[in-house]
Amino acid sequence: MREMTIDQAAAAFENGASFIDVRETGEYAAGHAPGAVNIPMGRLTSHLDEISRDEPVLVICASGNRSSAMADVLVAQGFDAVNVIGGTSAWVESGRPVQTGAATGGAR
Repeated sequence: MREMTIDQAAAAFENGASFIDVRETGEYAAGHAPGAVNIPMGRLTSHLDEISRDEPVLVICASGNRSSAMADVLVAQGFDAVNVIGGTSAWVESGRPVQTGAATGGAR
């Protein structure tokens, strides 16, 4: 499985990569990387059709543990998935912007 640092993830995101946040909805609502799509890990495999296969998918959670496992799942399904080391905690600690509030729509 591929991994990237918060700095690498921020650069990839600016270049079109998407974030999939696999934390539970309450965790996501408390704070997430801007634009991250919330698909909790327990629902990920039933929502694969909502994830683009045309660009890298940056998988993020609180610390990098859940996202590591879910990146492996996505890679096995043919996605170009990358685990974000340190997760949202590292994103916040790096001083990058954070959005709050619940996701809208479908699986989230």
